Amino acid sequence: MLQKRIDDQPTLSRQMVREAQDILHRHLKRVGLKQTAQRDTILRAFLETRDHLSTVELHRLVQKQDARIGYTTVYRTLKLLAECGLASEVAFHDGIARFEHQYNRRSHHHMVCTECGSSVEFFSQEVDRLEEEIGHKYHYLTTRHTFQIYGICEKCREHPKEDRKDVSRKEDARKTRTA
Repeated sequence: MLQKRIDDQPTLSRQMVREAQDILHRHLKRVGLKQTAQRDTILRAFLETRDHLSTVELHRLVQKQDARIGYTTVYRTLKLLAECGLASEVAFHDGIARFEHQYNRRSHHHMVCTECGSSVEFFSQEVDRLEEEIGHKYHYLTTRHTFQIYGICEKCREHPKEDRKDVSRKEDARKTRTA
């Protein structure tokens, strides 16, 4: 699993979850779909995590709450969450579609290591200002953007690919001894 996200708020309040549910429910009505307890369970599980989740990872979390919810339901609900602005898809180096929630979040960006897949989230007022300037220049009211920087992290630069396995094993052994 990829690195946890940074956030202004460590958790969402019950009121915020209800507001997110209202957004989803309005969207479902708009597109002619029913609101269901399963969709609400998926939304709550998604909002409670700070991870960049694949459909498989979210399905595992949801199964702990309701084993009857299938993979396809999770997949389709994630797409609905993205449609109504509660989620956005992020692409990292591994080719797996991952999602993060966007409810009540500041604009942020990602730096992704192309070797090991680790990621760092960061805020940049300069990038946000640039979005506004470009929107103004081309007469757009911008609503969002994505910005990801790809590179090689310090750990991967210090340890070539073949050496990293040895380093990881040594770190794991050290953690085990100190635990």
